[in-house]
Amino acid sequence: MSDQSLQPVTILKGIGSETQNSLAEMGITTLHDLVMKFPYRHEDFRLKNIAETPHNERITVEGRVDSEPSVLFLGKNKSRMQIRLLVGPHLIKVVFFNQAYLKSKISIGQIITVTGKWDRGRQAISVSNYSPGPKTDQVDFEPMYSLKGNLKQKTFRKFMRQALHEVGPSLQDCLPNHIRETYKLMPVNEALEGVHFPIDAEHVKQARRRFVYEELLLFQLKMQAIKKVRKEQNRGISITYDVQQLKSMISTLPYELTGAQKRVVNEICKDLKEPHRMNRLLQGDVGSGKTVVAAISLYAVITAGYQGALMAPTEILAEQHAASLHEWLAPLGIRIALLTGSTKVKARRILLEQLVAGEIDLLIGTHALIQPDVEFKHLGLVITDEQHRFGVEQRRVLRDKGMSPDVLFMTATPIPRTLAITAFGEMDVSIIDEMPAGRKEIETHWVKKELFNQAIKRMESELKAGKQAYVICPLIEESEKLDVQNAVDVFEQLSSIFHSKYQVGLMHGRLHSDEKDEVMRSFSEGQVQVLVSTTVVEVGVNVPNATFMVIYDAERFGLAQLHQLRGRVGRGSDQSYCILLADPKTEEGKERMISMTETNDGFRLAEKDLELRGPGDFFGRKQSGLPEFKMADLVHDYRALETARQDAEKFMASAEFWVSDETKCLRDYLQQSGALDGNRID
Repeated sequence: MSDQSLQPVTILKGIGSETQNSLAEMGITTLHDLVMKFPYRHEDFRLKNIAETPHNERITVEGRVDSEPSVLFLGKNKSRMQIRLLVGPHLIKVVFFNQAYLKSKISIGQIITVTGKWDRGRQAISVSNYSPGPKTDQVDFEPMYSLKGNLKQKTFRKFMRQALHEVGPSLQDCLPNHIRETYKLMPVNEALEGVHFPIDAEHVKQARRRFVYEELLLFQLKMQAIKKVRKEQNRGISITYDVQQLKSMISTLPYELTGAQKRVVNEICKDLKEPHRMNRLLQGDVGSGKTVVAAISLYAVITAGYQGALMAPTEILAEQHAASLHEWLAPLGIRIALLTGSTKVKARRILLEQLVAGEIDLLIGTHALIQPDVEFKHLGLVITDEQHRFGVEQRRVLRDKGMSPDVLFMTATPIPRTLAITAFGEMDVSIIDEMPAGRKEIETHWVKKELFNQAIKRMESELKAGKQAYVICPLIEESEKLDVQNAVDVFEQLSSIFHSKYQVGLMHGRLHSDEKDEVMRSFSEGQVQVLVSTTVVEVGVNVPNATFMVIYDAERFGLAQLHQLRGRVGRGSDQSYCILLADPKTEEGKERMISMTETNDGFRLAEKDLELRGPGDFFGRKQSGLPEFKMADLVHDYRALETARQDAEKFMASAEFWVSDETKCLRDYLQQSGALDGNRID
């Protein structure tokens, strides 16, 4: 960054105290801040062919006025004016909202130029820009900025032109020459011209390409630097587990591991032996067998004399893990305990005494594990399930209960590769991308709500065969605002339909944890045949006998959640079915339903979900862990992200990177970002 670019914006002509305050609200105090404020879009003023322009796209046309303007006043200061315009062979309608003053300026036979949204069906343009006469030599692409206060686009562009004139020639280019030459990227000053004052579409495209790569490279360098510093400074435990005992344990499992499970176990075991702390994310689709991988990893640590901990976000999930791990590990002499908010005071006191004395090998629980009085004798491995549902501080507190224990995060939410690289770029990532043998794909059908009775008949045939069913609803009780089926109504309806033939249970978030446990236990043990539930069952217990699911108002759920819900069935070897009852009103809603019927692959659905909803909504905006990129788009720029990650890894591994003048700007960025401090938390 040059000294010139650090000058305050007040040196520019026309910037007084009011404008200075508006710019400061936008985070702009220096000339560098100003020139790096990118437009959110470019208005395209090129003349377009009406016949080739898609519906709802912005269009600029020039034509001859074919009718007198007619004005309709719609209320105070509101009006709608319409003319017919002959554009080549096309006679179209042109509509001006709240611009009645133009009536006296437009006459039949006059040539005018208009820009606006094209309604292909009505053959009409809703005007946003108007100019008398044919299109002049004005710019074809005009940047549009997100502004604060009373700042106008035209004024802001004037300041931008001045700032570029001041700092453009002296701006330091952070990208090394060999990178720019390899990818044919513009120098920074040319790219800034292309973003703020483009000559044509290609100019904008190439300028954007340069800044997308630079932004992603800087981010990936930061992630790789954090990973490098952690490995060098955060000395962990080199866990020498008993290989023969581990192999023996694996041979006792009720089924053979898949190729993907074996690969992931090897990756984790390799990390355990290393002297630095493991920081690994384990991704696996619903039912892919993450829990057994966790069990093997924990057993390996225990054979070396260490303790293990597994933290889950809900009591139901913690209990499910405890049951599975007890089944696999207790026969091998492993001492397992469960700690949740429901653990009674006396039992908790005894458990904590045993834990600190080393009499418990494996502790499973909820966030109760991170209470201050929970102390381990020799904690070697911490596993956090559905890690994105815990805050950063919660994960750190559990990790700090041992002397730099290894850390494994697990998630059953398939995360698109671009988001995994971005949100978890400082971690090593393992993926279980293969389902256990004998699992049949769940047949998924989308039906209209009026076909509810047919869905019930299909469900009844499964119940007659001794199977069980879930019925999922979005709400607990009736809502005046939302016309969606609610769990209480559906429970009563199905109880009436099945009467004494089948037992119907009801589960929702307002039940006390003891009541939830009782309902789930009844369903697990087959006393309840049909479970009506809200989404609390999303990470519920494993019921292999459940082969049928109906999801009411399925259009109200995102793809990731629908896939998670569907994963409650298909847990055994019998064919399972999922019926989506939905009448989506939007194209996006219809696309979600179609996607669900086309694939059971959670990673493909996750990519589609990202495409439909965008990265911010994928995790939830409040705790997404995703950076705010100025120019890059994780949906469309995935190739650039992959390239930037590979380049960042090469830089980190290169001795030249740390001494070369060409990479000084990149090193300065890492220093300023704090990535090299070594004092960061997860």
